[in-house]
Amino acid sequence: MRIIFMGTPDFAVPSLKILLENSYDIVSVITATDKYGGRGNKKLIESAVKKFALENDLNILQPKNLKAPDFVEELRALKADLQVVVAFRMLPEIVWNMPPQGTINLHGSLLPKFRGAAPINWAVINGEVETGVTSFKLKHEIDTGDMIFQEKIPIGEDETVGEIHDKMMDLGAKVVLKTVQAIEKDDVVFHPQDASLVSKAPKIHTDTCRINFENDIDKVHNFIRGLSPYPTAWTTFNELKLKVFRSQKEKAVHNIPLGNFVTDNKSYLKIAVQGGFIHILELQLQGKKRMAIKDFLNGIKLDAATVFGK
Repeated sequence: MRIIFMGTPDFAVPSLKILLENSYDIVSVITATDKYGGRGNKKLIESAVKKFALENDLNILQPKNLKAPDFVEELRALKADLQVVVAFRMLPEIVWNMPPQGTINLHGSLLPKFRGAAPINWAVINGEVETGVTSFKLKHEIDTGDMIFQEKIPIGEDETVGEIHDKMMDLGAKVVLKTVQAIEKDDVVFHPQDASLVSKAPKIHTDTCRINFENDIDKVHNFIRGLSPYPTAWTTFNELKLKVFRSQKEKAVHNIPLGNFVTDNKSYLKIAVQGGFIHILELQLQGKKRMAIKDFLNGIKLDAATVFGK
């Protein structure tokens, strides 16, 4: 089969790699346009998928407009049998409906749960004990197509979204390969999604990542790990932004006002929440590097005048 692969971030690279390792004909890789970033926005940044494609001498297309006539004609000229999409943008019908075998997508959830842009984050934030990946055939409405394969993985009580992401990256590659092999053998069974089980996973914005220490202990802990390492849960510390990457629960009965902190100024810092305390284990103060709580406390003295989250 002639395959066009579409993807942009690290999450998509193992899926492209496994197809190449299994001798599939990748006639083109479609990825995001290069962007300027870094200090002063002076460094040209290429996507992870583009870097991998360059290393493997693959044909690369980086369209700004997926509906542009020139791009559509360039795509059609490739005469692909199948398109494989992993962590890319929404496609117009003229693109996803072009190949004879259609377009398959890998989604980072157990569809129909957590349809949308941030499925791994929302699974952790919601306290799910398992998640997984789903391959499905694209159709017009986002993440609604008939499913092909699903694979599950457990979510540990303290695992962060970054840790789950890395596990799902490799699991997803295996599911992509399995899906392409089934299509090649004409041995595919499509499973409609159950509309009664649908939940949403919308894009997460930084201004909605502020921690509310008046919430229940499980909700606060899940919120922190569900946003770590990106886009990162945050609070404030003496009017400076303080990112929190890792936390731990201490369930307890207490009468300390919610949001107040307890510390020995040496090894621990915990915040009072409903049902106990949230221990802050790893953080980053505005203008500083990411550090363990012991290093943070070693360089700063907390006293009655210290204010968190106000």
